[in-house]
Amino acid sequence: MHSDFTRYLTAKRTVDDRALNRVVWAQLAEAVRARQTALTHPLRVLEIGAGVGTMVERLLAWRLFDADATGVHYTLLDANPTLLASAQTRLTHLPWWLQLEFAPADALDYAARATATGPAQQCDLLIANAFLDLLDLHTALPRLRGVLADAGLFYFTINFDGATLLEPAIDPAFDAAIEAAYHRTMDERITDGHPSGDSRTGRHLFTELPAAGFEIRSAGSSDWVVHPVGGAYPADEAYFLHFIVATMEGALRHDPTLDQPRFAAWIAARHAQIERGELVYIAHQLDFCGIAR
Repeated sequence: MHSDFTRYLTAKRTVDDRALNRVVWAQLAEAVRARQTALTHPLRVLEIGAGVGTMVERLLAWRLFDADATGVHYTLLDANPTLLASAQTRLTHLPWWLQLEFAPADALDYAARATATGPAQQCDLLIANAFLDLLDLHTALPRLRGVLADAGLFYFTINFDGATLLEPAIDPAFDAAIEAAYHRTMDERITDGHPSGDSRTGRHLFTELPAAGFEIRSAGSSDWVVHPVGGAYPADEAYFLHFIVATMEGALRHDPTLDQPRFAAWIAARHAQIERGELVYIAHQLDFCGIAR
């Protein structure tokens, strides 16, 4: 199938809405309101890996910000300018107190420049949704800490943590072998010559965040759970599922540990399950919020 990443990110909106941990969200909302009250300048928000802007839409719909405070300056940062162009198109009807800035840049390069510039470039709230599991935490988190003001807030969500489940089973043993191989591609991923992410990012954040100067105030599960309702998937979630299966295919189509003809049949069977409204997909993830120390 032809995979459209912009459409995938848009389709993911409803999946993330269900998944985001509401206890962590409540803790974040309380902290953001307190910080806005204490500020004499607009709340400075930086979202890394912002994609097509669905987090901005969510934060407004869920009323994270205090409209009676000093305003919000929100920077959407993504290395893909095409995604940011889509975000600009989507985010046209905004409240007067929200000012957007679109920054096409690599997150770690941006963080290094902001840290060198000093406090004027630091943010009050740093957001990363479904992004940290693409980075090497040990090297990335200290650099991201530099872009966050002292006592600034962080909201790091949808961090993958070691379980990809598809039901109904096709062949339990082969299903398990595919899951293990898929996770191994995350553990062995190299980007620009450097390690980039792992399949247990969520649990590793419990030690890596404090080591980098992020104090965890709340954490909880944020599992993706996608299943048919009345024989069909909500919103555009069938496309979301097709994209996930296509991603697994792309990651494993040359894996020497798998019987490739058998794997190709497995992929076709998963797409067929989606078309029939049968596939259930679960991915285990974790959310975190807290304060910079």
